[in-house]
Amino acid sequence: MMAQIRTAMLAPTARKTPPVFNLSQLAGLCGIEKGSLSHRLSKGDLPAGRLNEAGSRREFSLEEARSWIREYRKELLRPTGAEAVTISIGNFKGGVSKTTTAVTLAQGLSLLGHRVLVIDTDPQGSLTTLFGILPDTEVEEGDTILPLAMGTETSIRYAIRPTYWNGIDLVSAAPVLFGAEFALPARQTQEPGFEFWRVLDLGIDDVRDEYDVIIIDTPPALSYTTINAFMASNGIIMPLPPNALDFASASQFWSLFSDLTAELLTNRGLSKEFDFIHILLARVDSTDAASNIVRQWIGQTYAEKVLPVEIPKTAVTGVTAAEFGTVYDVAKYDGSARTFKRARDAYDSFVGHIDGSIRSVWAKQVQIAGQGRAGVLNGSTGTNKQGAKR
Repeated sequence: MMAQIRTAMLAPTARKTPPVFNLSQLAGLCGIEKGSLSHRLSKGDLPAGRLNEAGSRREFSLEEARSWIREYRKELLRPTGAEAVTISIGNFKGGVSKTTTAVTLAQGLSLLGHRVLVIDTDPQGSLTTLFGILPDTEVEEGDTILPLAMGTETSIRYAIRPTYWNGIDLVSAAPVLFGAEFALPARQTQEPGFEFWRVLDLGIDDVRDEYDVIIIDTPPALSYTTINAFMASNGIIMPLPPNALDFASASQFWSLFSDLTAELLTNRGLSKEFDFIHILLARVDSTDAASNIVRQWIGQTYAEKVLPVEIPKTAVTGVTAAEFGTVYDVAKYDGSARTFKRARDAYDSFVGHIDGSIRSVWAKQVQIAGQGRAGVLNGSTGTNKQGAKR
């Protein structure tokens, strides 16, 4: 039945298509007035878009819109001396909007002009499916991180593919990826000096200079691939619905992760620091009294790590998910415009906060790079890129 549904809703011949933008929407994305955009159009130095079939309005493709956005936000893009900021989306439990959070974050950041690589490390391949690729029939072993885990590849470049969404590339996942949970511990016992938790970290080194952000969607478990994702990341985002079971599960997650890092790193004289850890309140039902109580628990527990934005539980997210999409995929919503705006505004706010965290990491990277150059000029040996970074 699942195969029939997926075939009907996302047939291989019916590829996903990105949205198009009118003048008002493009002006909003660029942060300028519509009149200013129309004036800039007359210069002819940026894509002019095209009139729709009725000739009533000018429309811009996603690629054209990103050209405009990158021009108007160029001061806020990745500076010289910085590299991609890697973010893992993680939680013990399924059904907490982990994959939706990863995809909407990638789409939202691309609409701020960033170039994004998304890595799916969950063998279920839900994120891969949201990009219009069927894991069971269209993803081979060589499209996943499995060759990296097995040691037959040392750079993730082999698995990177473009997507329907301009500005986002993808490393896919499929059920075959379960093999990584056997390959990594086997290599740990067989290869002297092998560190299973650094495979993905080292694997993405080759492409850090080609992307602004790398987003990793993890399995709903503290697995070998989840550990790899976290150890490769500058920051972690945990989507957390405000209900008691999810709250308890999250507490177990952090406790186990702490014990694990102590065993893997601290006892070996190593360390791992994150530039940020954010808790995102997701699937929030403001009318549920019980969830309001759990929201207070979350606030008291995680304090400043809780993002000042909540993703509401709305019909919009349910409908878009059923159609293998997100709020950013919607060109025209058939339901309540107010409900859609509430969902879209929440995600826009979330993306904006993460963009701020990303730029803070870049500022730190630039500062470290500057200190490294100063050290070389002063006659010291300095550190290599990885040493400076970690």
